[in-house]
Amino acid sequence: MSEATLYPHKNHRMIFMQDERMARPQAHAIDIHNLPELDATGQLLDHLGRPLRDLRISVTDRCNFRCNYCMPKEVFTKDYPYLPHSALLSFEEITRLAKVFLSHGVRKIRLTGGEPLLRKNLEVLIAQLAELRTPEGHPLDLTLTTNGSLLAKKAKALKAAGLHRVTVSLDGLDDAIFRSMNDVDFPVADVLAGIDAARDAGLGLDTKGQFSGIKINMVVKRGTNTDQILPMARRFQGTGMVLRFIEYMDVGASNGWRMDEVMPSSEVVALINKEMPLVQLAANNPGETARRWGYADASGKYDPALGEIGVISSVTQAFCGDCNRARLSTEGKLYLCLFANQGYDLLPLLRGTDVTTDATIANAIAQIWQQRTDRYSELRSSMPPDTQSSTNSPKRVEMSYIGG
Repeated sequence: MSEATLYPHKNHRMIFMQDERMARPQAHAIDIHNLPELDATGQLLDHLGRPLRDLRISVTDRCNFRCNYCMPKEVFTKDYPYLPHSALLSFEEITRLAKVFLSHGVRKIRLTGGEPLLRKNLEVLIAQLAELRTPEGHPLDLTLTTNGSLLAKKAKALKAAGLHRVTVSLDGLDDAIFRSMNDVDFPVADVLAGIDAARDAGLGLDTKGQFSGIKINMVVKRGTNTDQILPMARRFQGTGMVLRFIEYMDVGASNGWRMDEVMPSSEVVALINKEMPLVQLAANNPGETARRWGYADASGKYDPALGEIGVISSVTQAFCGDCNRARLSTEGKLYLCLFANQGYDLLPLLRGTDVTTDATIANAIAQIWQQRTDRYSELRSSMPPDTQSSTNSPKRVEMSYIGG
């Protein structure tokens, strides 16, 4: 289908994204005045039949770490042009959009960054989101991903505001390796203290008040921290926390990604299985990114007391087929894939001179999602090996800009 067919009457008001900062995706437009009206039934499906269930909201493009797989110091220097505060979505704007997304079937919202705890008064936003209800009257699943550097100070306030769970990024237990990977000399002990504080505060409880585990994310980069896999598995086995190993991914263009630095998840599972036997578990929910493996007891059966791990295999075992996630950047750009090179600017609908109703915004989001065909990870294997570095290839959005 041609762009002219999808986006007619371009003289009318558009959803439009301009790419003026480094690695910002190309412009994409949609006419909101000449679209067929759609009811928000909560059953919105994309072009490949995938529902919309998970919304990830970036609240800042700033981070106090300089992890080389995400925000390498050589690119994100002290002079890097971060977004001014006036360009960011306000908490009220985020909450308004979140309410619209709930009407289309979103049941989980994850706050990300950058480092989301750098956003001033984030507890106010969490309190606003915690008050939202689905059309059926249920609270949404509200969670947050953090590098853990500020978690010890903020865990109680986050819980009091209504946050349910946290996911903490931790790439190793060896202090020298961890300091090297975050590249700001931040000690691993402070992140571990943050994890303990989060658990003590009650983060990790699900919407029914049951402890469902804090998640720990470890990005595995071959030749850098692969010797931390077993120590991490030993550290979190039996704690009720779920350790997830993430393949080093080709997100954006700043991290110098190479396939030979990817350790396939199958190797991670095999390595752990030799010391701590594992059995594969069924997915908890459709669209889960992680494949679950439980620790086995002496009889070879899964022992819930020992817990489980997860592996996220975007490079070697794509999970595009049931991906139900949308991503909202800190200044209101909507992305349909972590590897997107195009986005949609919702900010004019919130701050434009014309009054835009929630129904109009909902209709625009519905049209965007229904045309979604993104499945980058499935297509990656058929791409030329130099696609990532090609100057003719559209630049993909940086992970630090829309979160992982």
